[in-house]
Amino acid sequence: MCTPTRYGLLTGRYSWRTRLQSGVVNGFAPCLIAPDRLTVGGLLQQQGYATGIIGKWHLDFQYQDPKTGMILPRKGKAPIGTIIPDGPTHRGFDTFHGNHHAKSMDTIIENGKVIERLDEISNLPRLTEKSVAYIKERAESPEQPFFLYVPLGSPHSPILPTKEWQGKSGLGDYADFVMQTDATVGSITAALEQHGFADNTLLIFTSDNGTSKIADIPGLRQQGHHVSGQYRGSKSDIWEGGHRVPFLVRWPGTVEAGSRCDQLITLVDFFATAAEITGETAPNMGEDSVSFLPALSGQPIASTRKGVIHHSISGHFAYREGKWKLILAKASGGWTSPKENQAEADAPQAQLYDMENDPGEQNNLYLTHPEVAQRLLADLTADVQSGRSTDGPEAKNDVDDIVLWKSQRRKPAKTN
Repeated sequence: MCTPTRYGLLTGRYSWRTRLQSGVVNGFAPCLIAPDRLTVGGLLQQQGYATGIIGKWHLDFQYQDPKTGMILPRKGKAPIGTIIPDGPTHRGFDTFHGNHHAKSMDTIIENGKVIERLDEISNLPRLTEKSVAYIKERAESPEQPFFLYVPLGSPHSPILPTKEWQGKSGLGDYADFVMQTDATVGSITAALEQHGFADNTLLIFTSDNGTSKIADIPGLRQQGHHVSGQYRGSKSDIWEGGHRVPFLVRWPGTVEAGSRCDQLITLVDFFATAAEITGETAPNMGEDSVSFLPALSGQPIASTRKGVIHHSISGHFAYREGKWKLILAKASGGWTSPKENQAEADAPQAQLYDMENDPGEQNNLYLTHPEVAQRLLADLTADVQSGRSTDGPEAKNDVDDIVLWKSQRRKPAKTN
């Protein structure tokens, strides 16, 4: 999902360790990333990198009246000139141009101030233009390395392909918007080549979640386009279709073109990877992050983490360890039917899948392999309670009483 993925990528820590136990944030609240928490941007700043973000922040920030200094209430749209006192430029980035989330695509923020109202359909072209301009600007100081983070709002709703792209796919507006997004990636890649950065730049293309139902998944399937491939579910779900995403890497001299890798990683691993690439250390941060740098050159990842934790829109947990995946839910854990309240009364309380032989998650082995389920549950419980899933100094979650089984009554989270 939008917020959890962004938090995990930037901090190397699972978002459910924060106040956000389900769903996403909606703005007009203190930034989800604590002021003293190091982000990938801050880590790279320490190594002399220029850092920029162009796109959708979606990690909360507050809006401050420039005249009175008062924090604005959650009401309407922030006026032009409003100050952002705890945004991206306070979390490890030198510059920011973009918006907060999908419902504020028309409210453009630059660095620490609301600067403009923009037609929503112009959001993607603007982000494309600014990304290309940023790369051109960095070419004026080629001796300084840079990190550009481009969390696009597309192809999230509202689905708004520009006139140039309308009808191009032959599959509808959503596919048109995906094509336009692909073109944006192409423009960024071309800018890297034009300004001499392509051969020594690590370029990663990935996503925050699976395809949204607003894309009309059944309609696309009828036209032969299977947006989730062989995987079950879609955005929001605990099944693979909810969170398994593309991860494409270009890095001449390190990553062999056309190569493939089947090692298990998660986007929280970007933090530790950036640290290893630059020779930086952050032992008290990135509590759930493991460097995937070895995998980029075809080597095995050296991990102290037993498994990877997944978390659905509704707060249902899953644990992936080797070929096994344990889901602490009876159904999708998200928006796909059957939802949790639609599951059959006699359905097993959890799901266990052999992901090597059943990547489509069709054969629930929870009742026939109880010893595997208990082992994974014990490892998940330990990772949640210890405040980290990797070796390192003692850590704490931001809240107490994180409930593993969503079906149990949840007590209000208490802040540490």
